[in-house]
Amino acid sequence: MQNQTDLAVNTAAPPSGSRRLGVIAVIATFGGLLFGYDTGVINGALAPLRAQLGLTTFTEGLVTSILLVGAAIGAAIGGQLSDRFGRRHNILLLAIVFALGTLGCVLAPHWGVLAVFRFVLGLAVGGASATVPVYLAEIAPVERRGSLVTRNELAIVSGQFAAFAINALIYSIWGTTVMVGGVEVYQHPNIWRWMLVIAVLPAFALFFGMLRMPESPRWLFEHGREDEALAVLRQVRSPERAQSEIDEVRELVQEEREHKIVRWSALNVGWMRRLILVGIGIAMIQQLTGINSVMYYGTALLEKAGFAADVAIVANTANGIIAVVGCLFGMSIMNRVNRRTMLLAGFIGTTAAHVLIGLSAKLVPDGASYKPVLIMIFVVLFVFIMQATAGPLAWLMLSEMFPLRFRGFAYGISGFMGWMTNFLVTLFFPSLIAGVGIANTYFIFAGLGVAAMVFIVKMVPETRGKTLERIEEDMIAGHYR
Repeated sequence: MQNQTDLAVNTAAPPSGSRRLGVIAVIATFGGLLFGYDTGVINGALAPLRAQLGLTTFTEGLVTSILLVGAAIGAAIGGQLSDRFGRRHNILLLAIVFALGTLGCVLAPHWGVLAVFRFVLGLAVGGASATVPVYLAEIAPVERRGSLVTRNELAIVSGQFAAFAINALIYSIWGTTVMVGGVEVYQHPNIWRWMLVIAVLPAFALFFGMLRMPESPRWLFEHGREDEALAVLRQVRSPERAQSEIDEVRELVQEEREHKIVRWSALNVGWMRRLILVGIGIAMIQQLTGINSVMYYGTALLEKAGFAADVAIVANTANGIIAVVGCLFGMSIMNRVNRRTMLLAGFIGTTAAHVLIGLSAKLVPDGASYKPVLIMIFVVLFVFIMQATAGPLAWLMLSEMFPLRFRGFAYGISGFMGWMTNFLVTLFFPSLIAGVGIANTYFIFAGLGVAAMVFIVKMVPETRGKTLERIEEDMIAGHYR
């Protein structure tokens, strides 16, 4: 098996190959953009939705969180479909599901239909979360894998920011309310439909763009299409390096086939079982930071902190801006800092931010004019640290650490558990805020952050600077560091 020193030779792709790799990354990450927009748009759409469709507290929570149930199922199924039919094929299918789910939500006559199509959107969101990072990891050269795969996280937070900004813009133009019979109603009650319909555009871009993109070379090789795999690698590598990678993949694929392990039976193999459990843990601790409580309920959280409703929806765009800035910062250092070190530092930072949010909510008097501003500052700090570290790192490490033959399957299981954790946090966050207050809610997140640090130190492997094949070889040998 080729070592890391060997891989230092011919690392530069020809200029045309670098451009081609860049185009592939841009097109594929439209899936991440859709992921971000569809999860973030509900943040500002809830108020007009509540007014027009008569949402109760229960149906509001259901409409918000049912997407996450769909995402959990979509991640589990999508991972297996991408193993069977191909990463590119799966992304094309997901683009269609994104478009259909969006149009169904936009045309929904009542909350029940909206919930059904939010679930459909969730299938696409989960499928994209399990497929796009794997596709990018399998086509990227080792020295650029970190920055290329985390472009998907950049696309996710950019999609969320776009949703926040578009919501605020639409709200400022058509969000006027009037009193009718003593009840406040929107002059333009369908504004939430305009907020949602924007997502059709990137769905079309993803579908038509992926028609011209290649399949993952590692998936092609695993399915006996060696010549096609080599041809794809030659689009984004020098000829010598493309052949070298194919030789390395061939050796490992032959070794995998000798073990004759298939999907669920992988759980009977000690090193695979440990790896899948670690993957599940990484996916869960990312969600237990509470990041999506901010991205989904940020406007409501800021109102609870003391901002007026019209100020809160505009102020919430700061979370979107800072998420993008944080992700860009993380990408700039991703290839220079070990994954475990960066992940641990991120959880130290997010846990400290949780404590600061909690102390601000608990110790500053409710009547103080600066209290909501102080809470907002620490929430924004939390979002920055999270999106600069654990946000992109979780998806990146999951795309790197699993064997080729089971990559989609294992990623799908991890993604399923991550999305179910996201669902539970989203479902109970409003109740926690209402029941124990902002301070105690964020103290709970801080306690979970301490537990996550222990998990990272004891269980999480290092994956930076290694080919996907070298990572697998290390896992088999039990070298987790």
